[in-house]
Amino acid sequence: MRLPHPLYGLYERRLASSLPRDRVPRHVGVILDGNRRWARQLGESTATGHRRGADRISDLLGWGEEVGVEVVTLWMLSTDNLTRDPEELEALLGIIEDAVRELAATRRWRLQAVGSLDLLPERTARTLRDAESATADVDGLHVNVAIGYGGRREIADAVRSYLAERAAEGASLDDIAATFDVEHIADHLYTKGQPDPDLVIRTSGEQRLGGFMLWQSVHSEYYFCEAYWPDFRRVDFLRAVRDYAARERRHGR
Repeated sequence: MRLPHPLYGLYERRLASSLPRDRVPRHVGVILDGNRRWARQLGESTATGHRRGADRISDLLGWGEEVGVEVVTLWMLSTDNLTRDPEELEALLGIIEDAVRELAATRRWRLQAVGSLDLLPERTARTLRDAESATADVDGLHVNVAIGYGGRREIADAVRSYLAERAAEGASLDDIAATFDVEHIADHLYTKGQPDPDLVIRTSGEQRLGGFMLWQSVHSEYYFCEAYWPDFRRVDFLRAVRDYAARERRHGR
């Protein structure tokens, strides 16, 4: 529903004021999907779509702050995306690097890179590490930038990290197998120590996770929005949060 001005503004304000603040998600994951289709629809270049999508990120983070969200995870580039046409991938990585530097420069949010940095070009990995360091002391919204991220890869990395840790302690394979449990994986995920995502939003109308936070999202609520990411508006975000707040979360009970 797209309401004309000024009714749109009135509707948005009413929507924001009606949110029950005690039912706002602590952690929101967002799959930023639809940049290429948005560009194709308008006859623009793929790079233009990615740039418009990058420009939307700071708006989203501001909306999250307004309603009391504590953690936002942005899936900006998957491990599957790394197999794209080299020319498109190089342009996309440059746009992502610029976006991360701009977010860090505000010193408004604490950034954390989640993903397999070893799969990324050194320039991109260095940009992510620099952004983490530059915002490590920021006491604000915690923002995970998922770049070179895949849910299966994360779980494999967590298991590998746990096995290496136990081996360094001198544990045998039999000892490890006898005591291995689910919390050992949770303690070695990229997002260890953070609350699991309460709400996962995917834009562009696609109704699938595509490998996003497979371990952490076991109890998440999902919201699929028809808008392409560059067209995602504050009202779309507020609707997602309102929808989440109205659900009865059972957690398997």
